[in-house]
Amino acid sequence: MSEHVFPLNREHVALCDLLKLLAIAQSGGHAKTMIADGVVTVDGEVETRKKRKLVGGEVVRAAGATIRVTRP
Repeated sequence: MSEHVFPLNREHVALCDLLKLLAIAQSGGHAKTMIADGVVTVDGEVETRKKRKLVGGEVVRAAGATIRVTRP
């Protein structure tokens, strides 16, 4: 299980973009499929909104990875 910290340097990041940026998903399409399949959680709840806006403070889990979205 890998752990990542993603320091957010903008207003928000879309969930599908986060998975792609950190190479948890192989592509944007793969990220969207993962989310639609219900294998991604945000703060312990299954998230099926591909464009869910993450604003900092969330914990995302997918494909054995844990991602903490932080504000610098």
